[in-house]
Amino acid sequence: QVADIENELRELRQQVIEKSAISADLQNQLETRKNFDGNISSVYELTGSAAIDSMLRIQPRTEAALELGKCSIQWFRLSSQCSRREPILGANKSVYAPEPIDVGRVLQADICSNGLKVTLTTPKPIMQVMYLENYLETLVRKQNSDFNVVISQMNGRNYTSNSTHVFHIGKTRIKLSRGWITKARESYSKPMQLCGFRGGGNCASKSLFWQARKGQNFVLVFESEQERNGALILARRYASECNVLLVGPDDDALI
Repeated sequence: QVADIENELRELRQQVIEKSAISADLQNQLETRKNFDGNISSVYELTGSAAIDSMLRIQPRTEAALELGKCSIQWFRLSSQCSRREPILGANKSVYAPEPIDVGRVLQADICSNGLKVTLTTPKPIMQVMYLENYLETLVRKQNSDFNVVISQMNGRNYTSNSTHVFHIGKTRIKLSRGWITKARESYSKPMQLCGFRGGGNCASKSLFWQARKGQNFVLVFESEQERNGALILARRYASECNVLLVGPDDDALI
């Protein structure tokens, strides 16, 4: 009987410990919610200019802000009349680099955790940059345009080599090569996708995602934001002349 009583006491002590831990967690959630409810508009902020050569970053402003690593994040693109918004597929990091398709649209980011949600909005629609127009005129005068790039990812996996490749944008097709070795070469078609890279990181504003065909995709880092944005606009223009809408995953929802 003594042994049975001791076992029951141990079980009761364990239950008390578990209940205490649950109580402490609930108390922390309650305090966090109070802090959010009391000053929800200033918990986080968006930094960076609303332009396509910039990077937007979600930054905590107060100690009440939950760690971003413990939150789920989703970026949205609003329609030109701001009447509806569509999620930007894959844009779920604290950093987002606007790209040409975002020009003229307001962007939003939802930060969610423990049932709490904060929505941040760019103060104005994303702007075009003036120097890009002259750069595009120079590119269009050429029959084809070549850009030096480094492969950051291939088929969703980090690419170990830092060798420079050539990203060739022609009037009917795109090619990625290094010397005589061709990594990918595809004509403009419906399965092809091209958009700014949405996976965050310090090079996001100079990176793009290219799906040459189903099952073959790359993340490419350009030498500058100007070249990345110029390549996106040029390829989309040539694709349009081939009756192909060249955008990223689900980007046609607002086009």
